Amino acid sequence: MNNQAYELAKAKYAALGVDVESAFKKLSEVPVALHCWQGDDVCGFDHDGPLSGGIQTTGNYPGKATTVDQLMADMEKTISLCPGKKKLNVHACYAIFEDGEYVDRDKIAPKHFAKWVELAKKYNIGLDFNPTFFSHPKVKNGLTLTSPDEETRKFWVEHGKACIRISQYFAEETGIPCVMNIWTGDGFKDIPADRMGPRLRYKKSIEEIMSQPFDPDKVKICVESKVFGIGVESYTAGSAEFALTFAATHEGCLPLMDNGHYHPTEVVSDKIPALLCFYPEIALHITRGVRWDSDHVVLLDDETKEMAKEIVRCDALGRVHMALDYFDASINRISAWVVGFRSWQKALLMALCTPHEKLKKLQDENKFTELMVLQEEYKLLPFGEIWEKYCELCGVKGDASWFDEIVKYEEEVLSKR
Repeated sequence: MNNQAYELAKAKYAALGVDVESAFKKLSEVPVALHCWQGDDVCGFDHDGPLSGGIQTTGNYPGKATTVDQLMADMEKTISLCPGKKKLNVHACYAIFEDGEYVDRDKIAPKHFAKWVELAKKYNIGLDFNPTFFSHPKVKNGLTLTSPDEETRKFWVEHGKACIRISQYFAEETGIPCVMNIWTGDGFKDIPADRMGPRLRYKKSIEEIMSQPFDPDKVKICVESKVFGIGVESYTAGSAEFALTFAATHEGCLPLMDNGHYHPTEVVSDKIPALLCFYPEIALHITRGVRWDSDHVVLLDDETKEMAKEIVRCDALGRVHMALDYFDASINRISAWVVGFRSWQKALLMALCTPHEKLKKLQDENKFTELMVLQEEYKLLPFGEIWEKYCELCGVKGDASWFDEIVKYEEEVLSKR
C-alpha cells in the first residue's frame, strides 16, 4: 500500500484525537466467529432431509461443499483472506461420523467434533456451538423444546444437554470459552389458542438442559429470540420478551440478539446499550435482513456500522460475543463469507477510529447542530487508507484484489465438484 497516503490519513485522525494504531491493536484482539453453515447452505452432515425450522436458503451457485473436507477447505480459504481474530461457529448437525457410524442428536458426543477441534487448534482459535433444533424427523408438528408430546420434548432436551458437554470439550481443548446458543423455530403459522403453554414448556426445557453440569467461565449459554419465521408467521415461542427475561432470571445464561430477528423497523444498535446496562455479557449474531429475516450477506451498511459503534462506545468489545450468521447460495459461498467478515471488521475499525468522547460531550452540552455537522464530516475521513494498513498488518489484501483468489479457487477447486 501507499505508506505516504497512510501517514497523511493517520495524521488527519490524530488531529481529532484518534490513535489509529491503538485501534489496530484493540481490533486484533477481538474474536469474531465464522459460521460453518454458509459453506453448504445449512445442510450439515447428519441428515439428507430438507432445511426446516422457518429458515430458507435460496440459490444454487455451483461449488457447494458436500463433504467435511470440502467445507473445511473452504473455511480455510476464507480465513486466509480475512483480517482479524477469528473463532469457528459450528452447528450440531455438523457432527462427523466415521464410516458406518451414526448416532442420533440426543447421543452426539465430543468425539464427533474432534476434527473441528483440530481445525481450530491449527489456527489457535476458539469454537462456538449451536444445538440444531431443526431439519430432523423428530421435529414433531414443527415443535421441539415446546412440544406437548413429552417424548419429543425429552429427546430435544437430551440433545441440548449433549451440546453442553460438547461445548465444555471445545473450551477445554482450545483454552477459549465456547458460546453455546439455544434457538428454536418452534411456533405456529396462524393465531394460536394457547400462547403461554408452549412458553412454559420452553422454559422448563431450557432449565432441564442447563441442569447439565458446566463451567460458566468456559461455556457461555445463550438464548436467542426471533419474531417469526417461514411457516410460523403468527407466533414464535422464543420471543424477545421470553429470551431476555429467561436470561435475566437464570444464572449462567446470556441473551443473544440476531439483528434479523426483529420487526423490520426495530434496530439492534439501539438494543445493545440497553442490554449492557443490565447484563455483564451479551451475544450478537450479525446478519442483514431484507424486509424479513432473509440472512443476506453482511455489508457495510448503516445498521452494521451503528451496531459496531454502540459496542465500541459502550466500551464493550470484551462483553459482546460476536458471530456472523447468514447463508446465501446465490453467489460464490466463499466470497459471501469473506465479504461479510471483512464488512464487520471494517465496521468495528471505523467505530474504533471515531472520536466518541468528543461527540458525547457535544450531546451532553446540547450542541446538536455541531454534533450533526461533525458526524457528517467524519463520514468523509480517509478510512480506506487506514483499512488497507490494518489488512497489511494482518497479512491479507486490503483492496478488492483478494477476489482474484476467489476466482482462482473457483476455477481450480469449486468448478470440479
